[in-house]
Amino acid sequence: MTSDTSPSSGALLEVEDLQIELVTHRGVVRAVDGVSFTVGRGETVTLIGESGSGKSTTAMGVLRLLPEGLAVLSGTARIDGEDVVADPGAARRARGRTVSLIPQDPMTALSPVHTVGRQLGEALRLRHPGLSRAEARERGTHLLDQVRISRPETRWKAYPHQFSGGMLQRILIAVALAAEPQLLVADEPTSALDATVQASVLDLLMDLQERTGVGMLMITHDLGVARLVSDRIHVMKEGRFVESGPARQIVERPAHPYTGKLLAAVPSLGPWDEDGIDDHSPQGAAR
Repeated sequence: MTSDTSPSSGALLEVEDLQIELVTHRGVVRAVDGVSFTVGRGETVTLIGESGSGKSTTAMGVLRLLPEGLAVLSGTARIDGEDVVADPGAARRARGRTVSLIPQDPMTALSPVHTVGRQLGEALRLRHPGLSRAEARERGTHLLDQVRISRPETRWKAYPHQFSGGMLQRILIAVALAAEPQLLVADEPTSALDATVQASVLDLLMDLQERTGVGMLMITHDLGVARLVSDRIHVMKEGRFVESGPARQIVERPAHPYTGKLLAAVPSLGPWDEDGIDDHSPQGAAR
């Protein structure tokens, strides 16, 4: 299934029959094979699949962040009406303005030799070149407060190694928001975090979306994450969508066996046993 079920009018992102071929030492590989989807304002659309399914390649292709000369794109991908496949310059104009990327590894995405304040300030001045250093700091500390970094004024001069992984992910979200984007592309934004921190980051993203109306393209391998945040889900396998639909439908009534396997991989809690031993276990039966 390669078509989206929602209308494309007014969409922030419209992708139609996107194909991406990668030039490797083993030859040309079709990593994305004719996918179509849209992302509208204020909604979250998720691409989900195992590693190598093509979901991150799709997102990086739409942003034109794949290596020049090693990736060949065809089809259409319109960001706010401009086709970035036909005009790579449209992607450069959109990045850091219309669309922002939240990368997947908070431990390596920030420069270790520059303060958090300097890096966030540079992102703000990229969007607003006329900002003074003091104005950038004022806006930056407000953004840090928005993403729930405590004492942002004192943390402005801290370095990335002085923050936890969860705090770094929130800082990356602040850097993405500095562009005042209409669309966020979140590439596995919680994969490097433990379950408790994952929940807080997802809650933050949903809260920011509710307040700002930003659209979001979420990339994840975790159907547990997808069902929490998504309006629509596209299940991807070997470069194609094998199933697409509203999040609730995909989770409660999966139509494709591959989706069922992804659901089966989501951890679930067993029955509660006050004594720490299940009565049906061999140990319990022996009591």
